[in-house]
Formats: sequence, C-alpha cells, structure tokens
Amino acid sequence: MRQDIILVLYYQKENIYSFNALIGAIETINELDDIKIYFIREKVDLIKSLKEFCKKFNKIIVAVSFFTTQLWEIYDLIKKLKKEFKNKIFLLAGGPHPTGDPRGTLKMGFDLVAVGEAEEILIDILKKFKKGEKLLDIKGTAFLYNNNEYNFVGNRTVVDLDKYPPIPLKNVKFGAIEITRGCPYVCYFCQTPFILGSYPRHRSIGSICRIVKFMKKYNKLDIRFITPNAFSYGSFDGKNLNLSVLENLLVEIKKIISPQGRIFLGSFPSEVRPEHVNEKTLDLVLRYASNDNIIIGAQSGSQRILDLCHRGHTIQDVYKAVELTIDSKLKANVDFIFGLPHEIEEDIDLTIEVIKDLVSIGARIHTHSFIPLPQTVFSKMSVKKLDKKLRVMIQELNSKGIAYGDWKRQEKLAMKIANYFKSDRLS
Repeated sequence: MRQDIILVLYYQKENIYSFNALIGAIETINELDDIKIYFIREKVDLIKSLKEFCKKFNKIIVAVSFFTTQLWEIYDLIKKLKKEFKNKIFLLAGGPHPTGDPRGTLKMGFDLVAVGEAEEILIDILKKFKKGEKLLDIKGTAFLYNNNEYNFVGNRTVVDLDKYPPIPLKNVKFGAIEITRGCPYVCYFCQTPFILGSYPRHRSIGSICRIVKFMKKYNKLDIRFITPNAFSYGSFDGKNLNLSVLENLLVEIKKIISPQGRIFLGSFPSEVRPEHVNEKTLDLVLRYASNDNIIIGAQSGSQRILDLCHRGHTIQDVYKAVELTIDSKLKANVDFIFGLPHEIEEDIDLTIEVIKDLVSIGARIHTHSFIPLPQTVFSKMSVKKLDKKLRVMIQELNSKGIAYGDWKRQEKLAMKIANYFKSDRLS
C-alpha cells in the first residue's frame, strides 16, 4: 500500500546546522509526527533512494539548503532530479543562497523557496501538504506562477528561538547549539544580518541547558555554539557585552557536563570580534572552555577598507586582541578576507604589513577570498585575482604552517559567482 507524505533532506556537511534547527521545529507539532523524515548525505544515495521512495509514497518533498558557494553543485543536482523524476517529487529550497536570490533559485528548477528563517515556513508547508491544500499563501515563500511570473508572498515575523529546539529530539541528530541569531554590525560582505536581522535574539539559558542535558543522555559532552559573535551572548544590542549572562550560561552548562564534558567558546564554528577581546572575556575562555584558541575577525589591515565594509572596529583593536590572546597563552587565529571591494595597492600593502606584525606576535592567519553574496551591499561588486605580493606572502606563510584556509578555491568560485550575478545565467 502506498503511503502518503515523506520529507527527504539533502543532509550535506555544510548544511546540517540549518536542517537540525528545522527538524527540531517540526518535531514540536504533533500533527506532523506521521511524516517520515529521511536524512541523505550523498548525491548518488539521494537519487537511488528517491527511485525507491517513488514506488512507496504519494508525496515526496525534497528539501535542499545551500550556500552561494554550492551553487553549481546544487544546479547540477537539480537538473538530474528534474530529468529523472519530473513532477514525482516536490523540490523545496532554503538557506543563505535561496534567501538572497529566490528568483534565481526558482529558475534552477525548484518548486518553492523558503525565504529567511524557515522553521515556521516548513511547518506551514507540511500542514498544507497533509490537507492537500495549495501553497499559494504561505508567508516567507516565493514561487513562479502562471507564465513564470515571480511571486513572493511576504515576510514573516522573526522566530522565537525558545519556541523550538536547535536540534532534532525525535529524529536524533547532534551538532553545535545555536545560541544567538542576528548581528547589529551589518558588514557589507556578510549575509547574516540580511537573513537573520540586525537585532540579536538569544536562546535562553534554560532552553540551552535542556538541550545540553539531552545531549548528555547520548554521551555527547563536547558543547559548541553557533553565534555571529561568541562573546555577545546575553547582550541587549550585540555591541555592549553582558558578561554576567554569558558567564551564567557557561556555569550552568559546566554543572551539567562535568567532569568529562568540554565547552568550546570563540573557536569553530563561531568567532569573536576584536574589540570584544579583553582580559575579562579571555578569562571566561580560560576558566570555562577547553579550546586552546580563539578566532578573531580582522578581515583587512587597512582602516579605510574596514570603514568601507562597515566593520565597526579599528586596526588597533585587532593588534590589542591578538596581543592579549597570546599573553593569555591562547592561540590567536585571525581571519582576513583578501580582494575586498575598493582595495587599492596601498590597502594591500597595509594588510601585508599588519599580517606580518601579527605573525611576529604569534598569530596564525586564516585566509579567505572575497565572495560576493546575494542581498549584501557588496553583492554586485566586481572580483579580481589576488595581488601577486599577497599571493607570495600567503604561500610563504602556508609553507611554514602559519596560514591556513581555502582562499584559492574561493577565488575561483568568486569569479564564477560575480559573473552569475551580472549575467543571471548559471551555465
């Protein structure tokens, strides 16, 4: 007997945090309990599984979340799925790229795009699928109608983080715990404030601790956080720190996971802003966390470029952050983005000088190439190859183990992405 609805997630490594939050949300809705959820990691496995699913199920929703850097990989996948399955599956897109470029995402072959925070969008979609209703009035969605006419239904209100768990508790999956959404700095190269808002929302300590207790049942005792700025937890505006709240969070988690458990604060998968690195914040890391490093977002060695990017900190903030970090016996990994818009030779020389200074103090450099991202202020900016002097320096630092990062691949992708935004064509 053919069953009704299933939800199939293309559960890639880059996108598991997004899906964990979405599934955690739909699991809170009892009427959706009968919808089976499948987590599939590989393209080959996805196609193979869908062939079997088409024999058993009436309605198959395939959900894909992706970044702009995954654009061509996903484009190739959707072409294959459309060719193989035609209208037997419903293709739903969400995540950073679809939110920033919903029209382009629909042109790739998706049936519907979730724009922005998708917990409640997905809940509404599944409810309508169960009732057999049309999906024409779900706020936060975009679709092509009639003769490929683009239709965006309208923005939703922001999600209350305490309303839903950040990981699935029934279809059990684990990962870093999202503790904050939204960033007030609105850096011109970053999608975060444009997707999640410029006003910070924090998950409550009680809500976070409930998840930590759940993880402990499965002996998952390494606790990591997802946040735009690790030291800003509890801050009303995201700029003026509230360290008593942050410390309270760490104390309560420590009570749950001691003695074997570990907390990681200010290291992967989040970072810290340089002006927020001080004796007090470093002391919290040293007292409560197990990481031996923090990641500091510098981005450029030119104050002119920092100002043009709307970064909101100074070069001196970067120097001070690195010096304090090294003095505290923690390792300092410093993010730089090369090829930022408006750079001239003088800015490149300043960045090289600052990097050499930071390396001499003891820092490691995390290298990135500028990538234009949809919806950001810099989305339409041109991309050029990295300056030769900069390339030589990076290669020298790489050979010594002082620099690391994927800037070469990012540089190639940035060229393709910039051309896509100019031509509106993927092929």
